[in-house]
Formats: sequence, C-alpha cells, structure tokens
Amino acid sequence: MTNKDSLRKYRDVRAQMLLGGGEDKIASQHEKGKLSARERLDRFVDEGSFVENGGFITIRATDFGVAEKKYLGDGVVTGSAKIGGKQVFISSQDFTVLGGSLGEIHAQKISEAQILAMKNGTPFICINDSGGARIQEGVLSLDGYGKIFRNNTLASGVIPQFSVILGPCAGGAVYSPAITDFVFMVDGIGHMYITGPDVIKAVTGEEISHDELGGSVAHCVKSGNAHFRFSSEDECFAFIRKLLSYLPSNNRELPPVASTGDPADRVNEDLFNILPDDPKKPYDMRDFIREIFDADSFLEVHADFATNIVVGFAKLAGRTVGVFANQPKILAASLDINSSDKGARFIRFCDCFNIPIVSLVDVPGYLPGIAQEHGGIIRHGAKLLFAIAEASVPKIALIIRKSYGGSMIAMSSKTLGYDRVLAFPTAEISVMGAEGAANVIFRKEIKKAANPIEKRQEKINEFKDNFMNPYVAASFGFVDDIIYPKFSRIELIKSLEMNITKREEKPSKKHGNIPL
Repeated sequence: MTNKDSLRKYRDVRAQMLLGGGEDKIASQHEKGKLSARERLDRFVDEGSFVENGGFITIRATDFGVAEKKYLGDGVVTGSAKIGGKQVFISSQDFTVLGGSLGEIHAQKISEAQILAMKNGTPFICINDSGGARIQEGVLSLDGYGKIFRNNTLASGVIPQFSVILGPCAGGAVYSPAITDFVFMVDGIGHMYITGPDVIKAVTGEEISHDELGGSVAHCVKSGNAHFRFSSEDECFAFIRKLLSYLPSNNRELPPVASTGDPADRVNEDLFNILPDDPKKPYDMRDFIREIFDADSFLEVHADFATNIVVGFAKLAGRTVGVFANQPKILAASLDINSSDKGARFIRFCDCFNIPIVSLVDVPGYLPGIAQEHGGIIRHGAKLLFAIAEASVPKIALIIRKSYGGSMIAMSSKTLGYDRVLAFPTAEISVMGAEGAANVIFRKEIKKAANPIEKRQEKINEFKDNFMNPYVAASFGFVDDIIYPKFSRIELIKSLEMNITKREEKPSKKHGNIPL
C-alpha cells in the first residue's frame, strides 16, 4: 500500500468514525430536537480545543449478532477540551450508535476519561443520551456501570463532576448522575428514570408519559434529582461555561478571583426598603442577595426544589462564595425535610472545593407536622447540622430577622462552627418566638390576670424587649457585631477577608457517618 493509499484509507475511516451511526441516524436526532454527540462538543467546548481518546476502538462482544453492528468509538465520544479556557475531561454519548447503549468498551472509554480527569485534577463532564445497558453484552454492561459508579465515588470531593441529561438516561445509567455534583436537564429531551412508563404500566397499572415521569420538571421541581433545567442545549452549555468560571478545577485549588466591576465599598441603601416593618410579612430573599453580592453574579442552584431555602454561588468582591439563605416567601422560611437535604448537599460541595459559605438568616424553626415527623425531619435536619459542623471553609452568618431554636443553630451558631456572626438591629434570636415563649413562661400569670389577652401581649412585648434582641446574644459572644443594614456588603467583604486564610485541624478519622 502506497503512502497515498494509506492516507486515503485514513480519511475514509476517520470520516466513518465522525459519522457515528450514520447520516440517517443523525437526521433522526435532529428530528427529535437533539444534537448529535459531536455537534454537542462543537457547541460546548472552546473552538479547536477537543482532543479525542479512543475514537477508533470497537466492541469485542459477538453474541446476539452484535458483532455485525460494530461502530468506531462504540457509541461514546471521549477526550479532553477547554471550556472558557479551563481544562476538562468530557464524554458525550452517541444515541445514533445502538441507541447510545452502554457496553464493555463504551464503559471503558468513559472510565478512562474519569481516571484521567482525576489524575490531572480537572472537572469531568458526562453528556448522557443513552437507552441504558446494552442487553446483548449482559453482565459486561453491568460491570461497566460499576466501574463508572466507583470512579464517580472516588472523584467525589476531588474534582467537580457534572452530568448533562440530553436524552434518555434509564435504568442503571441514572446512578452516575445521582452521584455527581450537579445534574443539568433540557426541557422536552432529557429524561431520567429507573423504569420507564411501559414497565410501570405493566407492573403497577399506572399510566404516565416519559416527560411526566422523568422529565426536567419532574426532577427539578418534585424529586430534586436534578439541579438545573433549560429550554435548549445551547442555553445549558452557556450556563455550564459560566458555572465553571466560578469553581476551582480540583480540591487543592482555591476558587478563581476575578473583578466584577462592582465596588467593594458599595452601600446597600435599598435593603431596608426590601425588609418589611412587620416581622411577620414575607419578602423575597433573592432581592437581598442581588443587593448585597456583586451585581448579576448570583447563580442559583436547585431553584425549583425545596424553595423555602435558597442556595447558589455568587461573587463577593470578586471571590466565589456559596450563598445559603432562608426564603420567607415559602413556608415562612421554616426548614423541612427537602430543604435540609438541599442545604446539606450544597454546603458539602462548597466545603469540598474551598468555597466560603455566607448564611443569610431569617428562620422561625423546623417545620412542624405529622408528615414531617414521620418522614424523618429529625434525621434530615441532622444532615444540615452535620454538614455545617463538618465544613472547614470560612463560614459567615448574617441574621436579618428571626433566628429561632434548632434552625438558629443550623444557620448561625458560632458553637456549630460559624467563624463570624453578624446581625441587623432587627434580629430576633431565641429558642422560639415571643408568642410561644410567653405562653410557656408566663402561663400562670396570664391565666390569673383580669385581662388575659392584654396581659399576654404585655408579656410578649416584655420577652421581645428583654430576651430576643440581638444585644442579648452579642453580650454572650454569640453575635460578633450588630451592623447597620446599608453596610451589609461592606461588612460581609471585611468578614470574608479576615477569614479567607482560615485553617482548621480536625480529629484524625477515616470519615464521619452523616445521618443519611
């Protein structure tokens, strides 16, 4: 074979590899509103930066006629690329090849990309578009999933891991996204479920559509299995690019610092306009967040799930911080089962990757009710306490209004590990609200009074004035400073700067046993 013949063969074979399952299958993807695996990489990563691994590899299985369906790359494109200048390793499943099903070699390619990401200390991104395990390869497929799950687990807390659901993700395939740090879904095309609608109908008689069962709304709003949803693949890719710019590449790095152009000495004149005079009246905590942190920097996580708490990343004088805030608009900002899980998971991510935590506090307690108690609010609420106590990153709390009971400990307690606690003059810090406290402490006095209603109100006011104001907590050292609200941004920046080099020694142990 001449040199020209070799080059001609190379061009032919490479063209075949780039086509995946063929032009007809790619056209079918487009008809479903989906991009092909390689088109996704072209849209997602920095131009010309993708370096492919294993593009010419093929399956070794021969049973059930699968040997006649060999495709170069075996249904997944893997390699390394840059996104916004940041090096990542990435895999993109190709639905045009055997429905993106996962077999031995397919799994091997993803596993190798995961291992390289860990070795190089870069984020790992998996684009999921697969019908699940390749049945023809039997136990080899299951073994392949096991390798991926183990690598996900080993990489957890070492490098950021993203799962992007841009097609079906069924059966065993769903557990890799569930282990990773963040799950992204696109409306109408991304679906996750253990068993599909047909199996559910056959087993339980229940009828449900693919979207209702495992679409983006189902997982971003109801189950909490996904963190972000988007209307298009391009919108999803653009958001991930921005999110990556907030994060370190691995657990040994600090988050990047970049000027946002928002002055560190900006005064928050509008904060008192946001905060109602009536302490029982709700307001939107997101308005507080937008006012205090760098302009347009807040990236909310799990925005549609457990909405009584708000978590996300923001910039404070150019530094990435994790925002952990109560939401008075929902359930009066009470903590419940789902919000405890949501907060604990987010806090642990921040702690893994050296991201300081800023807690904005306005919380009346844990949500009462039989459903909450029997659903395990004790166990779930303990996750939040565990996560905060375990976190060794700088932790700053700002008490805006209420900070009561066990939720006060979770959101703002120095003894749980907050490094600096600030409070507004409007802050109320207590075991419980004044009404409940008065009923307990002054029960007999109120009952004997000539006018019990008037006496009760008198005692409520007395308790508020003498025991709940922030100066009492400050006198015991539980609040470090009481600040004027319009200087909130300035004070938080100072508090962050004074703790940014924090180091904390912990008892030697293999790992803690979080109350899962």
